[in-house]
Amino acid sequence: MRYVRPCVTELRLSAFAGHRRARFPLGAVTLFVGASGSGKSSALRAYEALARLGGGAPLGEVFADPAACVPQGARPDAQRRRGFRIGCTADGPGGPVLLDVAVQAEPELRIVGERLSAAGVVLLETALRDPGRRTVQAAWHTGGSAPVTRAPLPDDRLGTALLPLRVAGKTDGQRQVLAAAEQMVVALRSVFACDPQPDWMGGPVPTGSGRLLAGCDNLADVLWRTREECGRRHAQLVAALSAGSTGPVVDLRAEPLADGTVRALLHRADGSRTELARLGYGELRYVALALVLLTGPGVLDVDPAGEVPAAMQTLTLLADGLDRGLDVRQRAELLRLAVRMAERGHIRCVGAVGDGYGATRTEGVTVVHLGP
Repeated sequence: MRYVRPCVTELRLSAFAGHRRARFPLGAVTLFVGASGSGKSSALRAYEALARLGGGAPLGEVFADPAACVPQGARPDAQRRRGFRIGCTADGPGGPVLLDVAVQAEPELRIVGERLSAAGVVLLETALRDPGRRTVQAAWHTGGSAPVTRAPLPDDRLGTALLPLRVAGKTDGQRQVLAAAEQMVVALRSVFACDPQPDWMGGPVPTGSGRLLAGCDNLADVLWRTREECGRRHAQLVAALSAGSTGPVVDLRAEPLADGTVRALLHRADGSRTELARLGYGELRYVALALVLLTGPGVLDVDPAGEVPAAMQTLTLLADGLDRGLDVRQRAELLRLAVRMAERGHIRCVGAVGDGYGATRTEGVTVVHLGP
């Protein structure tokens, strides 16, 4: 029986920024398409927030400006409280698992409600009972002599991510809770939010961990590592660069300099070499995004679920402004590469692009149109 890797298949923004009662299907490659201000970036921001919460990050680190997440026009109640609600569905071996989270943004940032459910059964539910305490009352499915187990959980952490530390797994009900929580956490944690910054990418960099940062400013260090580790993937990267470049590319290498740093160079078919610093804005973004699509969690600066083998996880690339600076050919080549890698189960991609991107003509792409 084929193993189904956990992945997020729906994003729900019940009340978040400019979104109300919104449900967005997510395929292997999904593009949010719309004009500026249509809510593309906020949708990706909500996805990234869920991913970080799933990884155990505290609420204050995830939402640095929680007031900006409150729906436009939302008025405070009698206790001056305002907030927002987000959620998602993660599919996997256990079927669809749903997570919905209610966050109070004002006057204090805290999770005031959370629900994890599967197959019509509520597996975890939390609620704020005493505003004076920094905890929520949690109840999770037991299925034994007592139908539920109740205990307090902190109000600044996602309860789903804490369940493996709290649930013993002695009954069928507890094992169902643990399986659903694990599926959700694995689906959320394997996320790499990437926004290449060409101004930082071209120059020499010190050698380090060889793990690509979100801004891709250490690209040369990563190439120094990956070119030798996987020749086949590197050859695919060179082919992708050649397809999206103004001239044929035969290699992309990192070379050491006397001061201990490394720099990256494109090797052209005519024998010339071009430093990455000499490439244009769009070319550098294309190089970085192609590298991300062709690599994996071991090379990217992500924190996947360490207790689950990498072969059972699917990396998800989040790319706001995926088309920024790219010409028509680079856009098409990058999208084809994303679809091809997604078909292999290697990676999923959720991006935001402007109006007129033309993604509807690409097979294998789920397009979410935002706008009036």
